[in-house]
Amino acid sequence: MRSQRELIHYTNDHVAIYTEPGTKSPYDFRVRYQEPNRRIRTPQHIHLIVDLYQKRGAEPNLTNALVEHIINQIIRRIEPSETYPPVLQVFDSSQIGRFEGLYGVSEYSPEFLLVLIELIMIQEKTNYPEGVLNLQLFESFLNSDDIFGVVAKATFRGR
Repeated sequence: MRSQRELIHYTNDHVAIYTEPGTKSPYDFRVRYQEPNRRIRTPQHIHLIVDLYQKRGAEPNLTNALVEHIINQIIRRIEPSETYPPVLQVFDSSQIGRFEGLYGVSEYSPEFLLVLIELIMIQEKTNYPEGVLNLQLFESFLNSDDIFGVVAKATFRGR
């Protein structure tokens, strides 16, 4: 029997990122996180997009570079997981220095976003190997599509 919660990464700013078993496939999982002195939360795409919009308002070029990294170095490279808990496939702590200027801008750190989005992408590839929803979401954000369209993609619930 699989354990209920597995610590995958602990960020430099003390956020624990976990996975819990899911039900969609044999290796499905849910991504959860816990900030210091807060309850465990389940991230939603809309939270990530709102955070990125806040970052873009303060540091547009660096935020776009982060999203390009997410698309090209995470989304396009991730493979389905054949284990539980999943293993981070591309994250390297040396990557976060490039986005140093985004620390303290909005709620989520670049390290948190890189790890969290990688896990979300592993989950998508594991359950939907041909899925492109997350790729379309981040491309839409990067291309500065209208906010209504980006938010609609971020809040997609199987409709």
